[in-house]
Amino acid sequence: MAVQSAAYPVTYSVDTPVTLSRWLWLFKWLLLIPHTIVLMFLGIVSWFTLLASWFAILITGKRPRGLWDFHLGIQRWSVRVNGYGGHLTDQYPSFTMEEEPAYPVRLDAEYTEGADRLTTFFRYFLVIPHWIVLWFLAWVFFFVMFAHIVVVIVTGKPNEGIFKFMVGYNRWQARANMYYWLITDEYPPFSMD
Repeated sequence: MAVQSAAYPVTYSVDTPVTLSRWLWLFKWLLLIPHTIVLMFLGIVSWFTLLASWFAILITGKRPRGLWDFHLGIQRWSVRVNGYGGHLTDQYPSFTMEEEPAYPVRLDAEYTEGADRLTTFFRYFLVIPHWIVLWFLAWVFFFVMFAHIVVVIVTGKPNEGIFKFMVGYNRWQARANMYYWLITDEYPPFSMD
């Protein structure tokens, strides 16, 4: 079963696992070090490409396809890593920015060439309310994730309600990030659905 929502132009979906390892969570942080290093360097590069994309949209009113693909690729990779590290899946993520339809955590968006110059200009201010709410929810997510780990240690499978909250938080965060990275002009809803 995939937990997802299709109303927003950014699609974030997670296949609910039947079982999860009872002890893999102890080592996931260690296994993610190589991903973290590569994503850190890509993140540095992406700040410059984001600035280039921002100026290109303001000047031309169009999204540069190459930069859009680059930002979407980084976001795809990041959600896979976050899904693995956040105990949504035990399947190790691959080192790629490409779409992976078989991976249990997926992120996608449709490219639109035209972009709204006004919302692009104010984009970084417009996303602040989401970041404030997500910051508070991150604390809740932190405690819920540890409850999820305890449930998995005891039962070997995810709790439906806890898992749904974790997916919802990650979906909201992914939508806000995609808006921030100029991948979509549609303002993200204040919702986990």
